[in-house]
Amino acid sequence: MTHSTHPAASDELALLDRYWRAANYLSVGQIYLMDNPLLRQPLEARHIKPRLLGHWGTTPGLNFIYAHLNRIIRQREVDLVYLCGPGHGGPGMVANTWLEGSYSEIYPAISEDVDGMRKLFKQFSFPGGIPSHAAPETPGSINEGGELGYSLSHAFGAVFDNPDLIVPCVIGDGEAETGPLAASWHGNKFLNPQRDGAVLPILHLNGYKIANPTLLGRANDEDLWRLFSGFGYEPLFVSGHEPADMHRQMADALDNAFDKIHHYQQRARAAQQTDEVTLPRWPMIILRSPKGWTGPKQVDGKKVEDFWRAHQVPVAACREDAAHREILENWMRSYNPDDLFDEQGKLKAELRALAPHGEKRMGATPYANGGRLRRELITPDIRRYAIDIEKAGKTQAQSTEVLGAYLSDVFRQNLTNFRLFGPDETASNRLNRVFDATNRSWMEATKPWDEQLAPDGRVMEILSEHQCQGWLEGYLLTGRHGLFNCYEAFIHIVDSMFNQHAKWLKVSRKLKWRAPIASLNYLLSSHVWRQDHNGYSHQDPGFIDHVANKKADIVRIYLPPDANTLLYVTDHCLHTWDRINVIIAGKQPEPQWLTFDEAVHHCEVGMGIWQWAGNEQPGEEPDVVMACAGDVPTMETLAAVDLLRDYLPNLKIRVVNVVDLLALQTHDQHPHGLEEQQFDALFTQNRPVIFAFHGYPSLIHRLTYQRNNHRNFHVRGFIEEGTTTTPFDMTVLNELDRFHLAQEAILRVPGLQDRAATILDQLQEKIAEHHAYVREYGEDLPEVQNWRWSK
Repeated sequence: MTHSTHPAASDELALLDRYWRAANYLSVGQIYLMDNPLLRQPLEARHIKPRLLGHWGTTPGLNFIYAHLNRIIRQREVDLVYLCGPGHGGPGMVANTWLEGSYSEIYPAISEDVDGMRKLFKQFSFPGGIPSHAAPETPGSINEGGELGYSLSHAFGAVFDNPDLIVPCVIGDGEAETGPLAASWHGNKFLNPQRDGAVLPILHLNGYKIANPTLLGRANDEDLWRLFSGFGYEPLFVSGHEPADMHRQMADALDNAFDKIHHYQQRARAAQQTDEVTLPRWPMIILRSPKGWTGPKQVDGKKVEDFWRAHQVPVAACREDAAHREILENWMRSYNPDDLFDEQGKLKAELRALAPHGEKRMGATPYANGGRLRRELITPDIRRYAIDIEKAGKTQAQSTEVLGAYLSDVFRQNLTNFRLFGPDETASNRLNRVFDATNRSWMEATKPWDEQLAPDGRVMEILSEHQCQGWLEGYLLTGRHGLFNCYEAFIHIVDSMFNQHAKWLKVSRKLKWRAPIASLNYLLSSHVWRQDHNGYSHQDPGFIDHVANKKADIVRIYLPPDANTLLYVTDHCLHTWDRINVIIAGKQPEPQWLTFDEAVHHCEVGMGIWQWAGNEQPGEEPDVVMACAGDVPTMETLAAVDLLRDYLPNLKIRVVNVVDLLALQTHDQHPHGLEEQQFDALFTQNRPVIFAFHGYPSLIHRLTYQRNNHRNFHVRGFIEEGTTTTPFDMTVLNELDRFHLAQEAILRVPGLQDRAATILDQLQEKIAEHHAYVREYGEDLPEVQNWRWSK
């Protein structure tokens, strides 16, 4: 970044004001017009869109900031991503990228002339056009849609390991009231000026939400200074109404802010040791400007500018109401379009010169099209970490602990390209081995007894799922790789963020100009079946139901039953792009089933028959299929099979394990779905299937309802029964345990119930014996604790 001490000249600010007016003109035009773009005819009803959609209130402030940032880029030769928190300000983002030329380069039909302007206006919030929010279709955008709360966490994620990037992040005062945004101010404590870029928060206070004042908008400057100073920032204030004064204030504030950023980064990068780097007091800007600035002051005698009525469409029904249409025309002509655009409709040359060039334009920066910067993740050979299996079920291991050793080497081989995110759960989820390679990121003060905290740490822990997800999204959207590990029950906290990212990927995949980004990978551990310390409050496997609702080409759900399958699945997911991968794996000691080669084959096909576990003869149909998905359901299924083979040696049993959950769907529903013939070869067309499932039973029925044998699927899973109890009792409470599964098999095989009535009674006695024992001694029956696969 080039250092500058030259304040903006008055003539430069006058030009900048005209540029701002051009952006405002284009923004209003997008909301209202479908023809007559330069008002070269009197405005008529036919020129107005039949449906007026969009948001004006925040847009002029966003345009104001964008114009001033262009000046900073030109003078300092910096790389900026303009992160537009108020997604409703979509008209401004589109307007500015059209003015700088990046929009027409991507969409040549929207040319830089009168015809292109007409198309620009008509397409906005119009069938077959573009959304009203800043969206994947918008050049320069990485903020996912109009949902509020995530802009600042995205900004910090974008600059981690991007030392040359600065992200001015505009936070609307409505967004500032959301919980995720309120916590995201703490991102400055994780920003290392030696190796990371910088975030410049711009809190844009225009005073109102949709129909109410905003809390921070009503706060006085002293209280705001104390609040944000307490967060560790140095607030710089810009406030007023008159454009000339506001331009001068904004130019001075930005010069001040960028000088400070330059100073902090140069000082840190001159340090010899990482531990010499201290936490700066980063600058931020608090911008107060009227809501709906430069728009109509009143409409129908009611206040509009600087009030909530400016939020969306300030002048309604302009097609039907001639008086309103006159207000609109006067409003648009107040920007003096002839002073801004030439005869061909192109921005005048002296104003075009204000925009940066090439990839320095904020609409053309590769940082906002992160797939262009994405480098393949370097991963070690997973065979080095595989568990040696002599006999299925004999070895016990903690699967996530094994994975931690693999991830440790991923860190070593990707020093600036990979991070692990999680809400204070890395150690809890048994991924401790990553600390052999790196520490937790920490820029605050440390105590002598602190462990694994360092300014150059690459494990990102903050007790907020929102921040972890937002940081990771920002990291991915700017071209890097990562993994989010979390307790299964609390990943629901980011359900809505997952939604937004899935929608972003769905749309982006159809835009040829957006290059693929690395997949968003979740590792969910401390899952529903092993909450020994926490109980019912931590028992919820429903996130996978939520994920399964999304477009099949976007989502994947994996339930590896042991360490070797977990290794393969994770390595595979880290090499995918434009996907959301959900991996669910336990952290407790558990039986290990498959050799490495068996695990590879099993994961590649997604599900399969475990021949060593069943007793069917080649070429025969089984009497019952015992199916399972998930580590605990797999163990309980095999324990049930063990019982059945002892009790009923002539019962022909097939064991099918499912690791790729969505492969249960038909192939036309999901790319991984098995063809009908393959599915029937596993589950038969007419035999009972006892399916032990990690989550809610209804999901298996949803996924298999089109299959030939669906009527014979009998699913056991989580049925909302739970407490703080023993591991096995948790399965008994939800009737997923070996005794209930064995009973279910006997009850479903035609004619077997009467012949095996005594066995059913014995199994019921075992359930009663367990119930009494666990409540007497506080631990599971010895035969349960000591069970090993014996066949």
